[in-house]
Amino acid sequence: MKYRFVDHTADIAFEVYGSDLKELFENAALAFYDAFVDTSKLKTEREAEVECEGEDVEITLYRWLNELLYLFDTEFFAAKTVRVEIEKGSAIKARGKLGGGKFNAEMVKVEPKAITLHKFRVEKTDNGYLAFVVVDI
Repeated sequence: MKYRFVDHTADIAFEVYGSDLKELFENAALAFYDAFVDTSKLKTEREAEVECEGEDVEITLYRWLNELLYLFDTEFFAAKTVRVEIEKGSAIKARGKLGGGKFNAEMVKVEPKAITLHKFRVEKTDNGYLAFVVVDI
């Protein structure tokens, strides 16, 4: 399982799983877009590049999701495919290529307002990583 949606009052919440950080960030992007757009109707027309960094994994994932939200809000862009590279050093850097395209109003399930820090977490598990994300709608 890549991700699962969790019941949450007045917001959208999901758990994301990954065997490594690369897979965690890829699955977080897929969960984000699946929560808000009917991606089955989306045409892959272009590739968007996203890059962010943070002092730890949680901050980097939070910034990653905010970059996706920015593309969603400003370019009406949603992705069907995601490829991520992670660099670990003094900071955690995530670089991603997202294959997707422009969505229209009929494809939107619900509009996201903000990625929240409420209950936001990333945990190392026996199987890799688990993240819990809440998005204000």
